[in-house]
Amino acid sequence: MEPIYKTVILKLSGEALVDGADKTILDQKKLSAIADEVVKVTALGVHLGVVVGAGNIWRGRLAEKVGIEQATGDYMGMLGTIINALALQSAFEEKGLDTRVMSSINVPQVCEPYIRRKAVHHLNNGRVVIFAGGTGNPFFTTDSTATLRALEVGADAILMGKNDVEGVYDSDPRKNPNAHFLKHLTFQEVVEKKLGVMDLTAVAMLEESKVVIHVFNMDNPDNVIKVLQGKDLGSTISKE
Repeated sequence: MEPIYKTVILKLSGEALVDGADKTILDQKKLSAIADEVVKVTALGVHLGVVVGAGNIWRGRLAEKVGIEQATGDYMGMLGTIINALALQSAFEEKGLDTRVMSSINVPQVCEPYIRRKAVHHLNNGRVVIFAGGTGNPFFTTDSTATLRALEVGADAILMGKNDVEGVYDSDPRKNPNAHFLKHLTFQEVVEKKLGVMDLTAVAMLEESKVVIHVFNMDNPDNVIKVLQGKDLGSTISKE
Protein backbone atom coordinates (compact mmCIF):
# COMPACT_ATOMS: atom_id res chain seq x y z
CA MET A 1 0.00 0.00 0.00
CA GLU A 2 1.35 3.43 -0.97
CA PRO A 3 2.06 5.78 1.96
CA ILE A 4 -0.14 8.85 2.27
CA TYR A 5 2.86 11.08 3.03
CA LYS A 6 6.27 11.52 1.40
CA THR A 7 8.17 13.21 4.22
CA VAL A 8 7.34 12.92 7.93
CA ILE A 9 8.77 13.79 11.32
CA LEU A 10 8.39 11.10 13.99
CA LYS A 11 8.28 12.63 17.48
CA LEU A 12 9.27 10.23 20.26
CA SER A 13 9.29 10.89 23.98
CA GLY A 14 12.34 10.02 26.00
CA GLU A 15 10.08 7.98 28.26
CA ALA A 16 9.36 5.66 25.31
CA LEU A 17 12.96 4.40 25.59
CA VAL A 18 12.96 3.56 29.32
CA ASP A 19 13.47 0.01 30.55
CA GLY A 20 10.20 -0.74 32.32
CA ALA A 21 11.72 -3.45 34.52
CA ASP A 22 14.67 -1.74 36.18
CA LYS A 23 13.91 1.87 35.15
CA THR A 24 17.28 2.43 33.48
CA ILE A 25 17.17 5.19 30.88
CA LEU A 26 17.37 2.93 27.82
CA ASP A 27 15.84 -0.42 26.90
CA GLN A 28 17.41 -2.52 24.15
CA LYS A 29 14.13 -4.17 23.17
CA LYS A 30 12.34 -0.82 22.81
CA LEU A 31 15.19 0.64 20.75
CA SER A 32 15.15 -2.44 18.53
CA ALA A 33 11.36 -2.33 18.12
CA ILE A 34 11.49 1.32 17.06
CA ALA A 35 14.32 0.53 14.65
CA ASP A 36 12.31 -2.33 13.12
CA GLU A 37 9.44 0.07 12.50
CA VAL A 38 11.74 2.67 10.97
CA VAL A 39 13.03 0.01 8.57
CA LYS A 40 9.44 -0.56 7.41
CA VAL A 41 8.85 3.19 7.06
CA THR A 42 11.90 3.67 4.83
CA ALA A 43 10.95 0.57 2.81
CA LEU A 44 7.76 2.44 1.86
CA GLY A 45 9.94 5.18 0.35
CA VAL A 46 9.04 7.69 3.07
CA HIS A 47 11.64 10.31 3.97
CA LEU A 48 11.91 10.17 7.75
CA GLY A 49 13.17 12.63 10.33
CA VAL A 50 13.08 11.77 14.04
CA VAL A 51 12.91 14.09 17.05
CA VAL A 52 13.34 12.55 20.49
CA GLY A 53 12.83 14.07 23.92
CA ALA A 54 14.98 13.55 27.01
CA GLY A 55 12.41 12.80 29.72
CA ASN A 56 14.13 9.50 30.49
CA ILE A 57 17.31 11.40 31.41
CA TRP A 58 16.35 14.86 32.58
CA ARG A 59 13.14 16.66 33.52
CA GLY A 60 12.84 20.43 33.83
CA ARG A 61 11.07 20.19 37.16
CA LEU A 62 14.18 18.53 38.62
CA ALA A 63 16.17 21.66 37.77
CA GLU A 64 13.79 23.74 39.86
CA LYS A 65 13.90 21.21 42.67
CA VAL A 66 17.69 21.27 42.95
CA GLY A 67 18.01 25.02 42.38
CA ILE A 68 19.22 25.13 38.77
CA GLU A 69 17.93 28.07 36.73
CA GLN A 70 15.57 27.18 33.89
CA ALA A 71 17.87 28.17 31.03
CA THR A 72 20.66 25.95 32.34
CA GLY A 73 18.18 23.14 33.00
CA ASP A 74 16.91 23.41 29.43
CA TYR A 75 20.44 23.15 28.06
CA MET A 76 20.93 20.02 30.17
CA GLY A 77 17.78 18.59 28.58
CA MET A 78 19.13 19.39 25.10
CA LEU A 79 22.27 17.40 25.91
CA GLY A 80 20.02 14.55 27.03
CA THR A 81 18.35 14.48 23.61
CA ILE A 82 21.77 14.01 22.01
CA ILE A 83 22.36 10.93 24.17
CA ASN A 84 19.02 9.49 23.10
CA ALA A 85 19.66 10.37 19.45
CA LEU A 86 22.98 8.51 19.49
CA ALA A 87 21.27 5.49 21.05
CA LEU A 88 18.63 5.52 18.31
CA GLN A 89 21.31 5.95 15.65
CA SER A 90 23.12 2.87 16.93
CA ALA A 91 19.88 0.85 16.93
CA PHE A 92 19.00 2.02 13.40
CA GLU A 93 22.46 1.25 12.04
CA GLU A 94 22.31 -2.26 13.47
CA LYS A 95 19.32 -2.77 11.16
CA GLY A 96 21.32 -1.48 8.18
CA LEU A 97 19.76 1.99 8.04
CA ASP A 98 21.85 4.90 6.79
CA THR A 99 21.41 7.37 9.64
CA ARG A 100 22.62 10.84 10.56
CA VAL A 101 22.32 12.68 13.87
CA MET A 102 22.17 16.46 13.41
CA SER A 103 22.35 18.65 16.49
CA SER A 104 21.37 22.28 17.10
CA ILE A 105 24.19 22.34 19.69
CA ASN A 106 27.62 21.89 18.16
CA VAL A 107 29.25 18.66 19.34
CA PRO A 108 31.27 17.79 16.21
CA GLN A 109 33.04 14.87 17.84
CA VAL A 110 29.78 12.89 17.96
CA CYS A 111 27.37 14.26 15.34
CA GLU A 112 26.82 16.76 12.56
CA PRO A 113 25.66 20.33 13.17
CA TYR A 114 22.10 21.01 12.06
CA ILE A 115 22.11 22.74 8.68
CA ARG A 116 18.74 22.83 6.93
CA ARG A 117 19.96 22.31 3.36
CA LYS A 118 22.19 19.42 4.43
CA ALA A 119 19.30 17.84 6.34
CA VAL A 120 17.10 18.04 3.23
CA HIS A 121 19.93 16.50 1.19
CA HIS A 122 20.21 13.58 3.63
CA LEU A 123 16.45 13.00 3.58
CA ASN A 124 16.28 13.13 -0.22
CA ASN A 125 19.02 10.53 -0.35
CA GLY A 126 17.06 8.11 1.80
CA ARG A 127 18.91 8.66 5.04
CA VAL A 128 17.08 8.74 8.37
CA VAL A 129 17.87 12.04 10.09
CA ILE A 130 17.63 12.28 13.88
CA PHE A 131 17.31 15.91 14.99
CA ALA A 132 18.97 16.39 18.38
CA GLY A 133 19.78 19.28 20.68
CA GLY A 134 16.27 20.73 20.69
CA THR A 135 15.98 24.08 18.93
CA GLY A 136 19.34 25.12 20.36
CA ASN A 137 17.56 27.63 22.59
CA PRO A 138 16.25 27.37 26.14
CA PHE A 139 12.54 27.83 26.94
CA PHE A 140 11.45 25.71 23.95
CA THR A 141 10.37 22.07 24.08
CA THR A 142 11.18 19.23 21.70
CA ASP A 143 7.60 19.64 20.42
CA SER A 144 8.77 22.99 19.06
CA THR A 145 11.80 21.23 17.58
CA ALA A 146 9.52 18.79 15.74
CA THR A 147 7.39 21.66 14.42
CA LEU A 148 10.36 23.75 13.29
CA ARG A 149 12.07 20.85 11.56
CA ALA A 150 8.82 19.81 9.85
CA LEU A 151 8.40 23.31 8.46
CA GLU A 152 12.06 23.65 7.49
CA VAL A 153 12.39 20.35 5.59
CA GLY A 154 8.91 20.53 4.05
CA ALA A 155 7.41 17.58 5.91
CA ASP A 156 3.82 16.62 5.23
CA ALA A 157 3.07 15.37 8.74
CA ILE A 158 4.28 15.02 12.31
CA LEU A 159 3.66 11.61 13.88
CA MET A 160 3.46 11.90 17.66
CA GLY A 161 3.85 8.57 19.41
CA LYS A 162 2.36 8.68 22.92
CA ASN A 163 2.69 6.26 25.83
CA ASP A 164 -0.44 4.59 27.22
CA VAL A 165 -2.89 6.94 25.46
CA GLU A 166 -4.71 6.48 22.15
CA GLY A 167 -4.67 10.12 21.02
CA VAL A 168 -5.97 13.50 22.15
CA TYR A 169 -8.41 13.86 25.06
CA ASP A 170 -10.12 16.88 26.60
CA SER A 171 -8.26 16.10 29.85
CA ASP A 172 -5.62 13.66 31.02
CA PRO A 173 -7.19 10.17 30.70
CA ARG A 174 -4.68 8.79 33.21
CA LYS A 175 -6.10 11.14 35.84
CA ASN A 176 -9.70 11.52 34.66
CA PRO A 177 -11.53 8.28 33.75
CA ASN A 178 -14.29 10.39 32.17
CA ALA A 179 -11.96 12.16 29.74
CA HIS A 180 -13.41 12.38 26.21
CA PHE A 181 -11.43 11.19 23.20
CA LEU A 182 -11.14 13.81 20.43
CA LYS A 183 -10.79 12.36 16.94
CA HIS A 184 -10.30 15.47 14.79
CA LEU A 185 -9.13 18.92 15.86
CA THR A 186 -7.89 22.12 14.27
CA PHE A 187 -4.72 23.84 15.45
CA GLN A 188 -6.86 26.74 16.61
CA GLU A 189 -9.03 24.45 18.76
CA VAL A 190 -5.97 22.95 20.45
CA VAL A 191 -4.70 26.43 21.32
CA GLU A 192 -8.09 27.78 22.43
CA LYS A 193 -8.85 24.75 24.60
CA LYS A 194 -5.25 24.64 25.90
CA LEU A 195 -5.11 20.90 25.35
CA GLY A 196 -1.98 19.28 26.72
CA VAL A 197 -1.26 17.12 23.69
CA MET A 198 1.82 19.18 22.84
CA ASP A 199 3.43 22.52 23.56
CA LEU A 200 1.01 25.25 22.49
CA THR A 201 3.83 27.34 21.00
CA ALA A 202 4.57 24.44 18.67
CA VAL A 203 0.93 24.14 17.66
CA ALA A 204 0.59 27.87 17.04
CA MET A 205 3.51 27.77 14.58
CA LEU A 206 1.55 25.36 12.39
CA GLU A 207 -1.73 27.29 12.23
CA GLU A 208 -1.18 28.50 8.66
CA SER A 209 0.62 25.40 7.40
CA LYS A 210 -0.58 22.26 5.63
CA VAL A 211 1.24 19.98 8.06
CA VAL A 212 -0.97 17.35 9.69
CA ILE A 213 -0.28 16.05 13.20
CA HIS A 214 -1.20 12.45 14.00
CA VAL A 215 -1.32 11.56 17.70
CA PHE A 216 -1.46 7.84 18.49
CA ASN A 217 -0.42 5.13 20.92
CA MET A 218 3.23 4.19 20.44
CA ASP A 219 3.06 1.20 22.77
CA ASN A 220 2.49 -0.76 19.56
CA PRO A 221 5.25 0.47 17.20
CA ASP A 222 3.35 -0.99 14.22
CA ASN A 223 0.96 1.94 14.58
CA VAL A 224 3.48 4.14 12.75
CA ILE A 225 3.05 2.10 9.57
CA LYS A 226 -0.71 1.97 10.02
CA VAL A 227 -0.87 5.78 10.16
CA LEU A 228 1.30 6.09 7.05
CA GLN A 229 -0.99 3.68 5.23
CA GLY A 230 -3.98 5.87 6.02
CA LYS A 231 -5.55 3.72 8.74
CA ASP A 232 -8.04 5.59 10.93
CA LEU A 233 -5.93 5.55 14.07
CA GLY A 234 -5.58 7.97 16.96
CA SER A 235 -6.33 11.69 16.58
CA THR A 236 -5.50 14.16 13.83
CA ILE A 237 -4.82 17.88 14.14
CA SER A 238 -4.79 20.07 11.05
CA LYS A 239 -5.50 23.57 9.79
CA GLU A 240 -9.13 22.74 8.93
